[in-house]
Amino acid sequence: MLAPLANRTFRHLFAAQVTSLVGTGLTTVALALLAYDLAGGDAGLVLGLMLALKMVIYVALAPVIGAAVARFDRRRMLVVLDIARAAIVLGLPFVTEIWQVYALFLALHLCAAGFTPAFQATVPDVLPDTEEYTRALALSRLAYDIENLASPGLAAVALTVLSYDALFAANAATFCLSALLIVSCRLPRPAAQQARRFRDRATQGLRVFLATPRLRGLFALYFAVSAGGAMAIVNTVVLVRDRLGGGESDVAVLMAVLGGGSMLAALALPRLLEHVSERRVMLTGGALMVGALLAGLAGSGFAVLAAIWAVIGFAGSLIGTPAGRVITRSSDEESRPAVFTAQFALSHACWLVAYPLAGLLGRLDESWIAFAVLAALAAAGTAAAAAFWPSEDRSSLTHDHPEQHHTHEHVHDAHHQHDHEGWEGPEPHSHPHRHGPLRHAHAFVIDDHHPAWPRG
Repeated sequence: MLAPLANRTFRHLFAAQVTSLVGTGLTTVALALLAYDLAGGDAGLVLGLMLALKMVIYVALAPVIGAAVARFDRRRMLVVLDIARAAIVLGLPFVTEIWQVYALFLALHLCAAGFTPAFQATVPDVLPDTEEYTRALALSRLAYDIENLASPGLAAVALTVLSYDALFAANAATFCLSALLIVSCRLPRPAAQQARRFRDRATQGLRVFLATPRLRGLFALYFAVSAGGAMAIVNTVVLVRDRLGGGESDVAVLMAVLGGGSMLAALALPRLLEHVSERRVMLTGGALMVGALLAGLAGSGFAVLAAIWAVIGFAGSLIGTPAGRVITRSSDEESRPAVFTAQFALSHACWLVAYPLAGLLGRLDESWIAFAVLAALAAAGTAAAAAFWPSEDRSSLTHDHPEQHHTHEHVHDAHHQHDHEGWEGPEPHSHPHRHGPLRHAHAFVIDDHHPAWPRG
């Protein structure tokens, strides 16, 4: 599990991720306290609107931001976005109006929408070995789950000696430390980006996602993840306090169990994926999610609910952790940042559906209705994934190329074997060229020369 940390670049990137996660967790607590100071009893509404705003930014604007920064040096861009986030967080203690909170929150997550997909796309370039990359994904998942469990406790301890404004300063410090860690390592040079119109850059990842069967399956599975996750995240407090008569400590226990299930799957996955395909692992996660939600129809006590929450966490990690492998296998170096950006937007679109749905259903007197509807959503997502994602999912596919004339930057790979007159310049270079009709086989991804998936 710890083997990827032997790679200095990944070690620094992972440390940057962990420090940013801790700081963000502290800010989540501080924002709740700030909202209460400014809005009083309407603080819950303010926080709910901020979370909805975050989802809208991630869904609607992440591809646009990704296209805007695609041609920048990746290390420099990550550092600039970290410093920008630090500056924004430092401004939060000085706000006096709710609209100012919304404005800074909007700016903060615009930066995150550019940072996170670019960061995710960098890791497979740093760790090209599939097994090492799988362990790195598991480590990242563990870091995320541990942060969810530890941040509330860290914030509580900090608040015994500091004001909540100091939590914002701590978050700014973590972003600065993250920037220093990224500066301290040399990132692989990304592949040259083709000259494209802005609209084409903004939609490139989405086009690859929708044209690749296994990525359509991944998108469908995110509905299963969000259905179970939203049920647990949104309705735990309602189920514990109103239905079971429990206290705040019981709520904390259930959330810890949810994270524990996720961590257990992350620990098991590197070994499991050596023997079992991503498709089988992830569809199993979808089936477990459906089963866990259906188990909630029984309306049993705290112990059964804890078991359900553990399975939801476990199933969500079975789906979410291998996603990076699936995306890496379905993209090339040039398109990978755009595809990770599309995954970022599409996965949050699923949460944008599931969060309000779980909240509305959770208000009903009968909790089984929420479990039933969300189980149906998870089942639909899992069934669609099984249909979209072929069981025989080969990377190398035999396919035909029709004759084609076009101009773009290229090197002399299997698709570019042509004569030159001397003026074209060193590779990679761009000039008009012709592709004759061709039938061959290789690791297939959607790109300029392969705009559609082969039939059969």
